[in-house]
Amino acid sequence: MELSERALTIQASPIRRLTPLLLEAKKRGIVVHHLNIGQPDIETPKVFWDAIKSYDEKVLAYGLSDGLPELKSAVVDYFARYNITLRQSDIQVTTAGSEAILYSMCLVTDPGDEIIVFEPFYTNYNGFGTTAGIKVVPITTKAEDGFVLPDVSEIEKKITSKTRAFLVCSPNNPTGHILTPDEMDKIAYLAKKHDLFILSDEVYREFTYEGEKSTSFLEIKGIEDRVIVGDSISKRFSACGARVGFIISK
Repeated sequence: MELSERALTIQASPIRRLTPLLLEAKKRGIVVHHLNIGQPDIETPKVFWDAIKSYDEKVLAYGLSDGLPELKSAVVDYFARYNITLRQSDIQVTTAGSEAILYSMCLVTDPGDEIIVFEPFYTNYNGFGTTAGIKVVPITTKAEDGFVLPDVSEIEKKITSKTRAFLVCSPNNPTGHILTPDEMDKIAYLAKKHDLFILSDEVYREFTYEGEKSTSFLEIKGIEDRVIVGDSISKRFSACGARVGFIISK
């Protein structure tokens, strides 16, 4: 018997690859500063723990496949703070943001298709691409340029007949770069010109500093039918272990 090609070729998570080494280092009394994983250094809100402790159902039954209405209503209210109007039917609850990104890939691609992503990027995008049977095509951004996106003409060179979407992350993991309105307009322009989707990983929305503001692709007019947002409560509420996320698309 042989494992599938998918199982043999999918990368192990580079983020987790160092875990055995750091655990051993901690046993030896070495102070470890974690730069490998996006775990906020703030406490999970007390109201979160209170809600868990107060759960008194007698049976932990199946939930609705698209997510609890109460959660979807809370997501609608949250985005309303950013003047983004959603309906509950625009929201699909997922097992955290990673599943939201993987499912988004699967929604818009078939095996052999391509998605363009700007690097440096969240390294597990590669594994998600392999799982979906697609090619993740990187376009490099450089630290000396502030990680800004290349010119439209340079991005366009990577678009082929197999390209189905851009995958963007802003604020970016790992660089912290926040897409400017001009950069977002570039992506919107190319998505419309080449009939592509925009998969927007927005889990770090609140992680902005020095007066900067992060804008959601959901706020851009004229591309509503092209945007699929992946989001979660993991970073926002320092609740990474809860594994609660959602896909948003109009």
